[in-house]
Amino acid sequence: MAKKIRSLLYALIVLHLLWWLAAVIVNRPILPAPTVVYALLPSLLTQMGWHIYFSLYRLFWSLLWAMVIGTLTGIIIVRFPRVGAWVDPLVYFTYPIPKIALLPVVMLLMGLGDASKITMITLIVVFQVIITVRDYVAAIPESIYQSLDILNATRFERFRYVTWPASLSGIISAFRLALGTAIATLFFTEVYGTQFGLGYFIMDAWYRLDYPAMYGGIIVISLVAFILFGLLNLAERYLVKWQK
Repeated sequence: MAKKIRSLLYALIVLHLLWWLAAVIVNRPILPAPTVVYALLPSLLTQMGWHIYFSLYRLFWSLLWAMVIGTLTGIIIVRFPRVGAWVDPLVYFTYPIPKIALLPVVMLLMGLGDASKITMITLIVVFQVIITVRDYVAAIPESIYQSLDILNATRFERFRYVTWPASLSGIISAFRLALGTAIATLFFTEVYGTQFGLGYFIMDAWYRLDYPAMYGGIIVISLVAFILFGLLNLAERYLVKWQK
């Protein structure tokens, strides 16, 4: 833990030194120094409460739907081969399609509110969950299921003691991969049809040429992402102990 903290502090110091050096070289309002942005940050945080809330609200529901749909689909593809024979090719075919290109269609069908934003993020993230969970479940040796069959285990017991733990590991891995993508998509979707959200706050500051506020918004959304990744690492550590 101490080593990770030292590595984190080192990375922060290097990033801020590079930022400060770039600000000195550019010497224009478009790139304020870190001291200018951090001096403004306390007053910005009082304005950003609702923006943070709405971004977290959209992110929570998007990831929840993606995890539920993706986990069920990934398990079904492997454990129900007849269904998987139909579903897996659809996933394989649609996965490379850039889902962000569907944003105008989603907004036309679902409006400009939270529903379209949540749907868009879910569409992009769910495929990562499906593929990761599918691969984790498919990697379970069939001999484990055969051993349970000898013990007359029920289908629910097979799921509880074998399939679900493997799926849970896949969910954590998929969550880590999907979180960065989800936050990037969240930023993009919050540019349209809303007056709340960290994406809206950053772009609004940019339109107003308020560059310190813009960089402050970037710092806040980065901090939110960092905290979420930290919580995910704690969850994974707890999962490893629980499985032991």
